[in-house]
Amino acid sequence: MQVNSADDRFAAFRHRPYALFFTARFLAAFSTQIISVAVGWQMYDVTKNTLYLGLIGLVQFLPSLLLILVTGSVSDRYNRRAIVSVCLAVSALCAAALLMLTVTDSFSPIPVFAVLMVFGIERAFIGPASQSLAPNLVPEKDLANSFAWNASSWQTASIVGPVAGGLLYGIGATVAYSVALAFMIAGALLVYLIPKPAQRKVTEPTSWSYILAGFGFIRSEKVVLGAISLDLFVVLLGGAVALMPVFASEILVLGPLGLGLLRAAPGVGAIAMAIYLATFPIRHGSGVKMFIGVAVFGLGTLIFGLSETAWLSIFALAIMGAGDMISVYVRETLIALWTPDEVRGRVNAVNSVFIGASNELGEFRAGTMAHFIGAIPAVVIGGVGALLVSAAWAGLFPQLRKIDTLEAPTRKGAKIQ
Repeated sequence: MQVNSADDRFAAFRHRPYALFFTARFLAAFSTQIISVAVGWQMYDVTKNTLYLGLIGLVQFLPSLLLILVTGSVSDRYNRRAIVSVCLAVSALCAAALLMLTVTDSFSPIPVFAVLMVFGIERAFIGPASQSLAPNLVPEKDLANSFAWNASSWQTASIVGPVAGGLLYGIGATVAYSVALAFMIAGALLVYLIPKPAQRKVTEPTSWSYILAGFGFIRSEKVVLGAISLDLFVVLLGGAVALMPVFASEILVLGPLGLGLLRAAPGVGAIAMAIYLATFPIRHGSGVKMFIGVAVFGLGTLIFGLSETAWLSIFALAIMGAGDMISVYVRETLIALWTPDEVRGRVNAVNSVFIGASNELGEFRAGTMAHFIGAIPAVVIGGVGALLVSAAWAGLFPQLRKIDTLEAPTRKGAKIQ
């Protein structure tokens, strides 16, 4: 029986296509985390060179940047469900290739980076396609609920996946890659089983104006521009993940287990907030609450940087994750609602690159500042910067701040306070 109440915690799962998509997305994210951990550990075991560890992330991010003008256009012009299914099948082939390199004792930087480059290309295409597919699987009234569960799924995979990857790699690298391969295949099949959803296809011929339409829409739509750029600069300034090993070993003196607790804390806070938002969705004051979430993220970062007590540091990171989840929940819902379906793929391609760039460059910013001025000042400055950006963006983008309900805008604009 369909449950239509807006208060239904599992509203999105009442729709079978979304339930299939959610499960496939979780399996894909979980297996990606397993591969990430296994490849990193195996690469260091084989080479004993930390430079290669940095290159692992770079070769997977570059395709998203280089193909930004292609991936979004493909998502808008072709069947998004088919694109996601094919991409997961390619991921399975990449996992199979890593398994074969391990079995044949051929695991070395060049062939592995070649496989990871293909994996990065796949991720470049699946990002905008999957983000654009989700809004096609649930009615508008359940869209915010679906984004809360999507975020919870990703956070769960980001916490459990690395632990599972480490345990599986401890049994054997072949076991880790085999499990990832099985999950990727299952994910591809689940997406294939999703009934073909409604999608507004683009009929205009390919041209530079068509390809750049995502950039043009973001530039002209202040709500979307403000939401995307807010996340870019806050994560760029507030990222502290790269410095957690320093805090665990030298400042808090927690050791490897403590590092695991630090890494898990933001995800735990994010999952708790995602479940809360799925149960008690934001009804009014959405824009203001998004800025409050960003401010809480900055405040948590600041407290973490100043803390010399383990429990306070872990609590601050959990608060940081919870604040970030509020921002993600509102931002992703607004982007989905304010972006026309026919241009959604190109907009999400830009959004995906911005998210990737903010994470990668944020870690680079934190590491570089820590090298010159120390880990604590680097994190504290980042937290203060996130707070300042939240305040500045609230003033620069009043349209975003005044968003009231998470509903699609009318021709006269969204409902504002």
